[in-house]
Amino acid sequence: MDSHVRSTLKKRAQSAIIQYAVFRWESAVTLAGTILLTALWPRPLPWWPVWGWPLLGLMGLAAIFYSSITDPQTNARVVRELLLEYYTPRRIRDTELRKSVEAALEYQQGIETLVRRQRSGPLRERLEHTADQLGDWVGNIYRLATQLDLYRADEILARDRSRVPAEIRRLSTRRAQESDPFVRQELDEVLASKEKQWQTLQALDAQMKQAELQMEQSLTALATVYSQIQLIGAQGLDSSRSERLQADIQEQIKRLDDLVTSIREVYRYSSDSEQDGTLL
Repeated sequence: MDSHVRSTLKKRAQSAIIQYAVFRWESAVTLAGTILLTALWPRPLPWWPVWGWPLLGLMGLAAIFYSSITDPQTNARVVRELLLEYYTPRRIRDTELRKSVEAALEYQQGIETLVRRQRSGPLRERLEHTADQLGDWVGNIYRLATQLDLYRADEILARDRSRVPAEIRRLSTRRAQESDPFVRQELDEVLASKEKQWQTLQALDAQMKQAELQMEQSLTALATVYSQIQLIGAQGLDSSRSERLQADIQEQIKRLDDLVTSIREVYRYSSDSEQDGTLL
């Protein structure tokens, strides 16, 4: 579900919304009341037909069912619960990152509500397409937060960041004092490996600092999209504005996707460098 997560979840959401409508406590109360009234007070008035209570109960259940499947808040809440089930922010150990993911999901829920409040038509279709793109955006935010969480909790990387510079200095001192050409050659190779590892660690640190800034920027941009969709919904269809909005979202998705991919490559390369950087 890496692409168009929202579209995929909509099918599951429809089933979940129907189950919610059927098993609401209001439905249970209406059904129980209908059974009791039919059994204990079948004809409250002389002209009241025996099927009067069942008919009213059926109409009440139909009204509850209809209000459930058409209520924007209910629909958005169900989609958000499915997103929480899929992305599971609770797996992110870092509190700040977990709150960022939860905030992104809240913005998506708000946008879902705004979209579902719109009447069927060109505006609703454009906003639906925009909301489909947000599934990819939020998915990339989650993946970025996961990478940052792994990085912040990685004790091996933290150890290497403090140890590798000292090892380079020690090896350089030994290299300067060594007279045996064969040993000096071996030291040169180890030093080159250690320097390569240190460069990779620095590159990873730089990527993670960029990721932290990008996470903040993405949440701000997501809040802006929420406001823009509110404005489009209030002012009516504006094709140029909606097209710009979709272009901005695509740019955010690509930027996040490229950053996540780059971090994974550097992270993997850092792990390989650590294994290669053995000491004499």
